[in-house]
Amino acid sequence: MTVFEDRFWSSRDGLKLHFRDYPGEDEKRPPIVCLHGLTRNARDFDVLAERLSPRWRVICPDMRGRGDSEYARDSASYNPVQYGEDLLELLEQEKIDRFIAIGTSLGGLMTMGLATMIPDRIVAAVINDVGPFLEPDGVERIKDYVGQGRSYPTWVHAARALEDNQSEAHPGKPLDFWIGRAKRLMTVSNAGRVVFDYDMKIAEPFLGYDVDDQPDLWPAWEALAGRPVLVLRGVLSDLLSAATLDKMLRRLPGAEAVTLDDVGHAPTLDEPESVAAIERLLAQVP
Repeated sequence: MTVFEDRFWSSRDGLKLHFRDYPGEDEKRPPIVCLHGLTRNARDFDVLAERLSPRWRVICPDMRGRGDSEYARDSASYNPVQYGEDLLELLEQEKIDRFIAIGTSLGGLMTMGLATMIPDRIVAAVINDVGPFLEPDGVERIKDYVGQGRSYPTWVHAARALEDNQSEAHPGKPLDFWIGRAKRLMTVSNAGRVVFDYDMKIAEPFLGYDVDDQPDLWPAWEALAGRPVLVLRGVLSDLLSAATLDKMLRRLPGAEAVTLDDVGHAPTLDEPESVAAIERLLAQVP
């Protein structure tokens, strides 16, 4: 197993934020920065990071309010712009001029936003099951569960609850799969209960998101032009439609798209097709 180091950085508003730092053998290679989804954390990438390190340095941040990062004082700061600004502070601390971004869902939106802010610093990108237009059904599904604050007596109870809520996205998976997901998404509270590992207040800005008045993110998508780009989509996804993916490829002709069978939102990045596609992308990085 690859050893990672738990490290920290500070946001401009004084939060102590955490990241996992997996070592890389070649300092000349740009590091890979993995950006998690709305209710996820750095552990979401543990299998991928172990696979890619030590060939590549892999950095997996916990965004504010997740994992081992401090919770925000103001829930309004739980937004993609603030997450991007926090990440810029991490890049500054680590003196990272160029990097490869791998973003799942919210992390994919962050990647597109960063491409408009620091276009010359992203050398390649993986966008995992998200696009410039979010399908309303997917947004509403997320609104139904984010910030609920449920707790469970054991990991098996937590895993069964995840299976009940997410089996449509990962049909036919065994209990071990759901226990693994639970241990990435959850933690044990001081009361000994298994709880989700994020600040429930991250729901407050998200619940105000109007799917009928979405911002125009197509320029942010197009800002990724000129570098290797991979889009992964689960064929069962309710957040990224096939029609939006087709439009993405027309607007960014050089991008590769891989659609995964029997997967919804979002691919776990350890599917054989995902692994092969990510390796193809990395092979294009100088």
